[in-house]
Amino acid sequence: MAAGLGAGAGLTAGVLASSAASREDGDDGDGARAVSAPGGTDPRRAAAVEAAGEHQAGIARPGTPQPHGMLVVLDLADVPAPGAADEAYRVGLRELCAALGRSIASLTSDDQAETSGLLDGPGDLTVTVGLGPRVVAALDPELPGAQALPAFAGDDALPADRTGGDLLIAVYGSDPNDVHQAARWLTGTVPGTSIRWSQRGFRAPGTGTVARNPLGFHDGVIVPHGDDELAEHVWIPDGPLAGGTVCVVRRLRLDTTAFAAESLEHQQAVIGRYRHDGSPLSGGGPSDEADLLAKTPDGQYVTPARSHVRAAHPSFTGSHLMLRRGYAFDDGATGGVADAGLLFICFQRDLRTFAQTQFRLDETDALSEYVTATGSGTFLILPGFDGARPLGATLP
Repeated sequence: MAAGLGAGAGLTAGVLASSAASREDGDDGDGARAVSAPGGTDPRRAAAVEAAGEHQAGIARPGTPQPHGMLVVLDLADVPAPGAADEAYRVGLRELCAALGRSIASLTSDDQAETSGLLDGPGDLTVTVGLGPRVVAALDPELPGAQALPAFAGDDALPADRTGGDLLIAVYGSDPNDVHQAARWLTGTVPGTSIRWSQRGFRAPGTGTVARNPLGFHDGVIVPHGDDELAEHVWIPDGPLAGGTVCVVRRLRLDTTAFAAESLEHQQAVIGRYRHDGSPLSGGGPSDEADLLAKTPDGQYVTPARSHVRAAHPSFTGSHLMLRRGYAFDDGATGGVADAGLLFICFQRDLRTFAQTQFRLDETDALSEYVTATGSGTFLILPGFDGARPLGATLP
């Protein structure tokens, strides 16, 4: 594999520009800048998001996730056993990641319009790259991201071709055609790989991470905000992968028909928030946390014991917060069964945060009755990159 990685990276580097073009337009305060499309500034295009930085784009910036996304999960050939990667393999892997970073910088800087198919410029396109546990464990089984997800309730029915994977390329943007073209183009620049699975998604309008999910309720309400909370809960704090994070992806088919048939009162009891504005049943505004101790005059919890809000609360798991940036999906129907739901995507500094939360959901979450996992994976999201530090440069 080392030879294939090195040769592929060299080929890609030879074809693509080596760094992002600088932008001198104004910053909108959300990590985005005005974009110039071929022929001048195009007011129809969303503001560009800088690819370079301490952390990769598409995680905490832009602050409001773009409305369209596509995840592509690939397999790499000849991945060594845990801890068995030799120096040639390590060099090849770093070269592959660096070439991907150059591709991303070029793609998001207007100068690859003809090559990538983004004829009107990149808009607010972002690309996020991660490595699967098999690849990370080959470098060092003790690294963050080297552990695969444990089996959760119902995971024995997960299709093998939508589970795991070695390389994640996640593309987001306001234009669904841009997202598709960029994902196709980037995937084609990584030689020696095969696509394991992919998924397109879309988000309802929202501000920040909050948007309505396919069940009609606000999602992404309680997440870390600001640099301090992101540092505490999301970014790997130290070591060679500092500035990276651990991503979990769960493709969740939702029985929206059964849920919609329930009374509004029952739906709100299952979720733990009011449907109309997202405020907690225990009182407060849409962005407030639920008061899990509040009780009715007859001694019942105002936030029901099996509600999703209570089941997922980190106070019961002793874990950090997750930064959630999920997308809906709808792949039509097969045999009369709708294949639609939520592409759950979250970021955290360690896998335990998600795993402990999911184990508790398996035990007590009333929402589980309407949810079937149909895809699953976890990926080490590499630290950010720039012209002086290539993507993947700090991999051991």
